[in-house]
Amino acid sequence: MLDTWRDRLPGRKKPSRQAELVLIPATEHALHAVRHRCRQMVAKRALLSAGASALPVMGVDIAVDIHLLSRLIEDINAEFGLTPQQIDKLQPKLKVATYSTIVGLGSTLIGRAVTRELMLKILTRSGVKVLSKNATRLVPIAGQMVSAAIGFSAFRAIGNRHIEACVAVAEEMLKMQASVE
Repeated sequence: MLDTWRDRLPGRKKPSRQAELVLIPATEHALHAVRHRCRQMVAKRALLSAGASALPVMGVDIAVDIHLLSRLIEDINAEFGLTPQQIDKLQPKLKVATYSTIVGLGSTLIGRAVTRELMLKILTRSGVKVLSKNATRLVPIAGQMVSAAIGFSAFRAIGNRHIEACVAVAEEMLKMQASVE
């Protein structure tokens, strides 16, 4: 049942064989198109996160954020061709260059399996936002609105930061491919 709801998320595509074959965008134009699609995906899911943040029940928003964010990161990685499976299909030189670029950026979310523990760490890094979001929830109506706004902005910031990290990796790979040819 959870898979059924997950597939209904905005921006969530049903897995297909073509999704497995997506490689790093081959041109600057393709890269910008992927960035635009991913930003739309982030905005839609941030709205869902904001809706969960507006609920007056403590803890529900964190559970929803972890679930939404883990799926979002996986989807963004797949769009950029940066899932572990997609990277493994690259030529050996490009695979090594991709992983070294990822390590150089210090990203913990690109090219790795996304776990709930990792998402919890990412969300607790923005602990002030989580704390203030929960504190404002105690004030009726206005507090819930503020909590939703904080949830939306925090979720969007994490998602957009991940997109920019993926863009940086993809741009480096474009340069590597251009120098090989």
